[in-house]
Formats: sequence, structure tokens, C-alpha cells
Amino acid sequence: MYASSHFSRRPRHENGGFDQPHPQTLAENQRLADPILEYTLANLPKEISEVIFIIGYQGHKIKDHFGESRGGKKLRYVWQRRLDGTGGALWQIKNLLRDKFLVLNGDDLYRHDDLKKIIRHKLAVLAKEVTTPSEFGVIEIDEDGHLVQIVEKPSEPKSNLVNVGVYVLNKKFFDYPLVAISETEFGLPQTMAQMVGQHKIKVERAAFWHPNTKAGDLIKAEEIIEEYFKT
Repeated sequence: MYASSHFSRRPRHENGGFDQPHPQTLAENQRLADPILEYTLANLPKEISEVIFIIGYQGHKIKDHFGESRGGKKLRYVWQRRLDGTGGALWQIKNLLRDKFLVLNGDDLYRHDDLKKIIRHKLAVLAKEVTTPSEFGVIEIDEDGHLVQIVEKPSEPKSNLVNVGVYVLNKKFFDYPLVAISETEFGLPQTMAQMVGQHKIKVERAAFWHPNTKAGDLIKAEEIIEEYFKT
């Protein structure tokens, strides 16, 4: 099974893309890039045999640090040719993927147990209840726990269950046209949501998620990573 990790240490703007970083933020981001990915690799389930990093800004440093394998998993690197969003990034590597694969945001922190749960499903998205759902993509589910829709940053969210950026997908994803979220970017969750009419997408709830969407989040991320590798 493959894992695709889209990684960029650039701060996100409201449309899901990336702003030009402030020099101080950039230095902090790069310093934590390797520890965050070390943490991610350590938490991947054993069923994952190969990891594809979709890299861009400062990507050569990631490649130089991690090399061709880590923890028995083969590592591959693909440069994102255009900053065309998460949907565009995944579309770029479609010929490298087999039928079922795990996709996750390389910027955030997840736990092994949650990733282990989600890969049991044929199609799934990982979600978590938060106190500020209007800052994220709010997930609506049916009575059986399957995805109905994802509403990005609603002013009046219907629930506090949000998308955390982890998906189990298959090649059927590429049967659907990419959905534009701006003039230059395509969204992965927005494209995936088109599958709902023909496919059941399970919403699995995460026990843990630490998003790194703001500069201050990186301080907490560093503490989490240090504590994890102490045990």
C-alpha cells in the first residue's frame, strides 16, 4: 500500500494554497521540517510499503535528509511542477499509484492508531471534532457514518467535525474532474466529494490531530515530537 504525503512548510491562505512566508517563520518551518516528517514516518502503519513525497519549496533538503528508504519503507520524491493545490499534486502522481493508497498532509501531526483505523476502509476520510470548526472544512455525515459533503470554512457550521487532511482513496478518484478552489488551484477534498453519489466514503474519527496552520502551532508541534521520541 502506498502513502502519498504532500509537504510544504509555507503558511496556508484561506483558499488552501500557500502564502510567501515571513523570513522568521520560514526559518522555523525549515528547522522543523525533518522532525515532522520523521514523526509521520514513524506513525505510518506497517501495511504501508512505499511513501511518495510530493515536494516543492526546499524539497531538496527533505530528499537529502531521508534518502531512499526509512524503517523498511521505500521513499520516492516527486517535485510539484506547479503550485496548483492538493488536487493537482495528487493528480501529478496518478501513474505512480496502485489501486488503493493513503494520502495525508505532510505538515500536520497524526497518530499511528488513527492511521491504522482508516486504512481498513476502501474509501475514507479522517475527521476530528474541534472547537473552531469554521476555520476548517466541516464534514457532514449520514446515519451510517458516510460522507455527505465537506463545507469549507462555513460561517455557520452544522457540526464541529472537520476534515484533518487524511484520506484513503483508489484510482476511481481520477475518474472525476479536478475541482477548482481558486484561479490557480484544485482541491483534493472538493474533488473527492464528487465521488459521494456513486461510492460510500467512510468518515473515521481521529483521537488526535495537531494542525500546523499558524506559526504558534509549530511550538506545540515541537513539544509533541520531542515527547513522542522520548518514549
